[in-house]
Amino acid sequence: MRRIYLDHSATTPVDPEVAELMMKYYVESYGNPSSVHSFGREVKKALEEARSQVATIIGANSNEIIFTSGGTEADNLAIQGAVRARADKGKHLITSVIEHHAVLDTFKYLAKNGFEVTYLPVDSEGLICVEELKRAIRPDTILISLMHANNEIGSIQPIEEIGKITKEKGIVFHVDGVQSLGKIPIDVQKMNIDLLSLSSHKIYGPKGVGALYIRKGVKIMPLVFGGAQERKMRSGTENVPGVIGFGKACELAAERMAEDNKELTRLRDKLIDGILSNIEDVRLNGPRGDKRLPNNVNVCIRYVEGESLLLSLDMLGIAASSGSACTSGSLDPSHVLLALGLTHEIAHGSLRFTLGRQNTEEEIDFVIQELPKIVNRLREMSPLYHKKLSS
Repeated sequence: MRRIYLDHSATTPVDPEVAELMMKYYVESYGNPSSVHSFGREVKKALEEARSQVATIIGANSNEIIFTSGGTEADNLAIQGAVRARADKGKHLITSVIEHHAVLDTFKYLAKNGFEVTYLPVDSEGLICVEELKRAIRPDTILISLMHANNEIGSIQPIEEIGKITKEKGIVFHVDGVQSLGKIPIDVQKMNIDLLSLSSHKIYGPKGVGALYIRKGVKIMPLVFGGAQERKMRSGTENVPGVIGFGKACELAAERMAEDNKELTRLRDKLIDGILSNIEDVRLNGPRGDKRLPNNVNVCIRYVEGESLLLSLDMLGIAASSGSACTSGSLDPSHVLLALGLTHEIAHGSLRFTLGRQNTEEEIDFVIQELPKIVNRLREMSPLYHKKLSS
């Protein structure tokens, strides 16, 4: 049976060049980068090269990069660290209703511990209103945290425009860049980003490693204590093979981004048009064009359950999702789709395809061919669909 992987926003395969480089640091160059002898110095040099590679892809300086265990830890370190460092200056925080749970749950925790959080709504395409953001800012606002691109519907927020506002107001600006890294350009200087969370396994690097960009002069408090690693911001011996793999993945992503995006956008639009033209009662979630990630397709198909769609696709060897991987075990509809104004009934029929470098036009054609058959079969068993036909 053929296997088609269309869930790259959940994770990506490790690039062979990345895997080959990492292996060296498992079995040959295995020193601790904090050690002063030659084994340690050799690894320290490679680790710092990786730091420079991560910094380069976002327009930062290498000494502004702190390595973490992934995007979730980076989000927590950024938000909690910035808030703790500024608790005497104010208690008001701003985020949006469609953030990843790594951000939302952190704000939920802070709201229970003396802070006030404003959650910005989004429009029907998943975009915030900049004017509403301006109105939400108060004299005691100390942090604004927004994702660059949404992991479920692919909507890209106007980060550069927002960055100008936060800079003028003197508010720390954190951006969750986990889904945008390597897919669309990021320039922390041009965008006036103070803190940026990144993850390796979304860009063909290994799992279990990420990074936090901290603009020079921005103060945050560490969450982990016990060593001097990562400028004392993240104690513990670094995941050296992972960090080096992450660096290489960033280097490759920077080289291939333009070419990848051109092909991914073409395949994305073909898949969107194929689904919308071959299946009735389908809604595209998120915007069209350049306000959407080049690899993201998210639709709601009425009168069927997303889980049934996923299982039926999987039986054909097609891997997709019904939301973020972190919440795929939940029976509740996506909080992102509900924020768009969708009903529970419609949101339950969500389906997300996220494309990657290895996907082909033949694979997209196969999905366009098979998905309508699956939908027709499932709708035949749906009392809601039969009620619609008889009305």
